[in-house]
Amino acid sequence: MAQIRGTAGYQLGNSNAFGAGPSQNAATNDPSPLDAIREQTSKIEEWLDTISEPVRPYLPTIGRFLIVVTFLEDALRIMTQWNDQLVYLHDYRHIPRGITHLFLLLNVAAMTASSFLVIIRRYSEYAVGGLIAVVVTQALGYGLIFDLNFFLRNLSVMGGLLMVLSDSWVRKRFAPAGLPQIDEKDRKMYFQLAGRVLLILLFAGFVFAGQWSVGRVMVIAVGAVACVMVVVGFKAKWSAIVLVMILSVFNILVNNFWTLHKNHPHKDFAKYDFFQILSIVGGLLLLVNMGPGQVSFDEKKKVY
Repeated sequence: MAQIRGTAGYQLGNSNAFGAGPSQNAATNDPSPLDAIREQTSKIEEWLDTISEPVRPYLPTIGRFLIVVTFLEDALRIMTQWNDQLVYLHDYRHIPRGITHLFLLLNVAAMTASSFLVIIRRYSEYAVGGLIAVVVTQALGYGLIFDLNFFLRNLSVMGGLLMVLSDSWVRKRFAPAGLPQIDEKDRKMYFQLAGRVLLILLFAGFVFAGQWSVGRVMVIAVGAVACVMVVVGFKAKWSAIVLVMILSVFNILVNNFWTLHKNHPHKDFAKYDFFQILSIVGGLLLLVNMGPGQVSFDEKKKVY
């Protein structure tokens, strides 16, 4: 009897409140679907880290160059189409002739000088401020401020510029005693968050533009998930790489301006879109290099 009671007590002790026996308890030790997904994504991240190791030292420079390439192309476009730009600003935007010349000259000078400073990583605050000022003044000057697609694309470009800014803030600066200031680490944290949010707005513009198809819906679905992961900072590096691949393929297939005749009416638009997407790809590459920052699930996971 004692042996029977002991055996029954052992079985009761190993069963839960719902009568689950040892076999069911063992089943609960199996990895959950979420754990399996985390394991697979970790393996993918390790694989991506391995194949990207040779180019990792060059990612910051490549990213900064790609971010400003749309401004360099725009400066070249203004210089090679100088008369056409003047006619458009004067005849269609009704801007006085002297101001049109000054407007174009200031834009070319600001884009060229600021882009060069971004690439060499000098005076980044002034360079980024100059490029953001160019985006705003061009939106006003060319009357594109109410164009939703233009608005979302340029917000994404600004997101890339904010990533440049946060990348340049790596050291704390001297602050006068008694004056409360946000140090470089804190500013980098918040600007990385703002940059992540703005970067993915290009994809929102992609959702609303173009004709619908099954393939496009599939790309949007994958891209939308990657965008959300970038914003919240969950597996942000992996998600940014997915967006880089999607945008790069889309850019080559859709904005292939080099296949169009030089007098084709959409050649300039395709070229403009091509270099703008390159700029956003550059911002995503900086995200891959720097990580999502402290305001993210990836960083919180390290803490907890």
